[in-house]
Amino acid sequence: MVDHPALAAIYDAENPWGRDDDFFLAVVGETPAARVLDLGCGTGRLTVALAGAGHSVTGVDPHRPFLAAARVRPGADRVTWRHGTSEVLPDAAYDVAVLTSHVAQEIHVEADWRRTLADLHRALVPGGRLVLDSRDPAARHWERWTPRHSRRRLTLPDGTVVTAWTELTEVGEGLVRFRHHRVLPDGVELLDPGTLRFRTEDELRTALHAAGFAVERIHGGWAGEPVGAGDDGELIVVAGSHRQPLSAAACASAPR
Repeated sequence: MVDHPALAAIYDAENPWGRDDDFFLAVVGETPAARVLDLGCGTGRLTVALAGAGHSVTGVDPHRPFLAAARVRPGADRVTWRHGTSEVLPDAAYDVAVLTSHVAQEIHVEADWRRTLADLHRALVPGGRLVLDSRDPAARHWERWTPRHSRRRLTLPDGTVVTAWTELTEVGEGLVRFRHHRVLPDGVELLDPGTLRFRTEDELRTALHAAGFAVERIHGGWAGEPVGAGDDGELIVVAGSHRQPLSAAACASAPR
């Protein structure tokens, strides 16, 4: 990810509060006064709201500029902020863990994904819950990631207007590569390449099962629609850490 003083503000302008935040806030609220982990918390939009709802919240992110922005949000003093990835998580410290804004897809190397799920299982108490979102590959969201369909104008809090669009660069073997373009008023263009893993429902279930999670439900949209129904094109997973992870040998024969 590129580093620029305006990047955190651009990110917030591109990602205002939405139905996804309402969903995560409601699901976490099913466990009152929970100890919550927000892994990949970004600039802390939802993280601070979770703390404001009465939870004890830890936000973890590997991107220092985003954490810096999170720490100065109103209410940020209620949150414990940590720089890093799932490797920094303590054992049995959380009742609920959330991965929002499709951060699960950014963990696109499968070995890293397995390690992240193992770390999350370790960090949750027995019976804890994991909630995450991932775009359904069947919805083919990437087909709209073109300059024509994705061009947008963003107004930052200081009045700066940024022109942005997303350019699809490669699709294959479950991976989608793209490049974000953000052009500042002075003509400076911020280029931010990225890679996302689009996992099927079956792939998500298999990986979660191998890591020791029991899937409670998977929704296809933010109003609780079944997978494949509606227009959201999501795979929204709620899973519980109710059992031990499978051994390496058992993973090969895990039910799909």
